[in-house]
Amino acid sequence: MNSTTEKTPQSGKKHFWNKKPRKELTVDDITIVDKDLLKRAVGAAALGNAMEWFDFGVYSYLAVTIGKVFFPGSNPAAQLIATFGAFAAAFLVRPIGGLVFGPLGDRIGRQKVLAITMIMMSIGTFCIGLIPSYESIGIMAPILLLVARLVQGFSTGGEYGGAATFIAEYSTDNRRGFMGSWLEFGTLGGYLLGAGLVTGLTAALPTETMLSWGWRIPFFIAAPLGLFGLYIRLKLEETPAFQKHMEKQDELEHSKPRLGLWQMLYKYRAQMLKCIGLVLLFNVSNYMLTSYMPSYLTGILGLSELSGLMLVMVVMFVMMPLTLFWGHWNDRLGRRPVIWLGAIGLIVLAVPCLMLIGTGNLLWVFVGLMVLGMLHTCFSGSMPATLPALFSTEIRYSALAIGFNISVSLFGGTTPLLTTWLVEKTHNLMMPAYYLMVAGLIGVITVFTTRETARKPLRGSAPAVGSEAEARNLIQKLRLRRQREQREQQAENNDTVLP
Repeated sequence: MNSTTEKTPQSGKKHFWNKKPRKELTVDDITIVDKDLLKRAVGAAALGNAMEWFDFGVYSYLAVTIGKVFFPGSNPAAQLIATFGAFAAAFLVRPIGGLVFGPLGDRIGRQKVLAITMIMMSIGTFCIGLIPSYESIGIMAPILLLVARLVQGFSTGGEYGGAATFIAEYSTDNRRGFMGSWLEFGTLGGYLLGAGLVTGLTAALPTETMLSWGWRIPFFIAAPLGLFGLYIRLKLEETPAFQKHMEKQDELEHSKPRLGLWQMLYKYRAQMLKCIGLVLLFNVSNYMLTSYMPSYLTGILGLSELSGLMLVMVVMFVMMPLTLFWGHWNDRLGRRPVIWLGAIGLIVLAVPCLMLIGTGNLLWVFVGLMVLGMLHTCFSGSMPATLPALFSTEIRYSALAIGFNISVSLFGGTTPLLTTWLVEKTHNLMMPAYYLMVAGLIGVITVFTTRETARKPLRGSAPAVGSEAEARNLIQKLRLRRQREQREQQAENNDTVLP
């Protein structure tokens, strides 16, 4: 005879009637997002990222020219390495910027820090256009270029983490992926604007004129763009999630001390490692395509400068709507499947793409670049929503800024430099493909350890919806779910008792 009896709480079985009742959610507990404020927040954040990538587009497309202006007397490959060395140097100070601006953003607010980073980015970019050439002031020219790049790097240390946090905390739970994808839409738009301006100048001006003063024009445009972006950001309100967090902090000021930097890094070390792995995947493919490929096509494959620039620009243009496409679908399919698709695609298709690019035939070069661009949009459409969701509200800006910039500095910004060096040393034109494959493998492993966050509230934040009607529907769904769980628990406990 079966002697199964009902387990008591002491025996380890918790009955639903012994559980502490959960507080019933009300409309006041749910964040209702103002749609107009959301659009302004997304636009302001995307504009700042566009400003950052306007500079990257200009610098990448002028890499050969900048090498001749600031590093004369060397062979073209050495000039390119020196130019990308100055490019990479800015990334070495990005973690320092993240260490400064991240905690500041968690303490005084996202909006204020994003205004500061906008000012510094504009000043750094504008100053590059003012630096005399090597022929005019000798060794001071590359030194001043390095200083300006360091200012840019320090400021961008607080830019992406803040912008992604800003959009994520303003967005509704069901549309966070799509809204976040506008951040990368701004990235591509800014890059395309910078690249398009350089391409237009290259086509319109003689080579001697470009070397003399034409290259300075794109950097001077940074000043009015920066002032406009600053105006937009100063008109914004703080995010609802941060406002609620600060209200709680005021109530708990004496009972809950703020985590120190090292305490935070230790406590959230698992999330930090996931952030670094995801950003590695995201940025290696990004900088390989946007920063390295224009110079690879012209300096290594020998394509005409105008042809190389135009090919990458067309790819960037197609990537813009694709980024929004994946932003929409990762809200429905989930972040993990979309990122997995891109990572596995890199592992499988990187070598075929580089073989197509290596033919030098413009059609096949375009096909190879387009496939790489399409794979990258899986990341650009998903990461702005995935990365902020790794961390809770009180440390989101700090942790994301630090983790993002450590990864970008070590693996993203150094991609053009390391890839150029590897090709130069090994004479193997497939090195970019192998680099992408390693990034894809790391991405697959990282995504496997990351939980799905689509259509869920951010850590430490209340659910966010777009209207009061949605809030009431959410409450009703949660109530029905709770009732179903209670019935299932009741049935489970009844099954443990024999008649």
